[in-house]
Amino acid sequence: MFNSYLLQAAGAANPQGSLLSMILPFALIFIVFYFFMIRPQNKKAKETQAMLDAMKKGDKVVTIGGIHGTVSQVKEKTVIVKVDDGTKLEFNRSAIATVNNAEGISVKKESKKEKAAESIEEAKAEEEAAVKDSEEK
Repeated sequence: MFNSYLLQAAGAANPQGSLLSMILPFALIFIVFYFFMIRPQNKKAKETQAMLDAMKKGDKVVTIGGIHGTVSQVKEKTVIVKVDDGTKLEFNRSAIATVNNAEGISVKKESKKEKAAESIEEAKAEEEAAVKDSEEK
C-alpha cells in the first residue's frame, strides 16, 4: 500500500504532461464559449446600437413591452413615442426593441442568405445585360 503512494508521487514528478493535459481542455472550452456565446452577443449588441442610432422622427417602433407607436421626438437618452392621437410616452432608447423607418423598411441588418440571394440576382442581371449587348453587336 505504501508502494502505491510512492508510485503516485513519482508520477507527479513529470509536470509537463499533466500541465498540458490540464490547460488544453480549458483552452478548448474557452474557444467554444467565444465562438458560440461571446462573439454572437457582441455582434447583436453592435447591430442593436446601430439600429438605435439610426432612429429618427417618423419611424415606427415597438418597445420591449410590446407597445407600438411612432417616434415624435428623439432626445439624447430618451425617445418620445406617439401611441395614439393625444397620447405620447417617453421611453429610454434601450427600451426600443425594433425600429421600422418611415418607408416601412426594417433597420435591422439583412441576413447572409438574403445578401447572397441579392448578389446572385444582381449577377444574373449583369449576365443578361452582357448577353444583350453582345447580341446587339
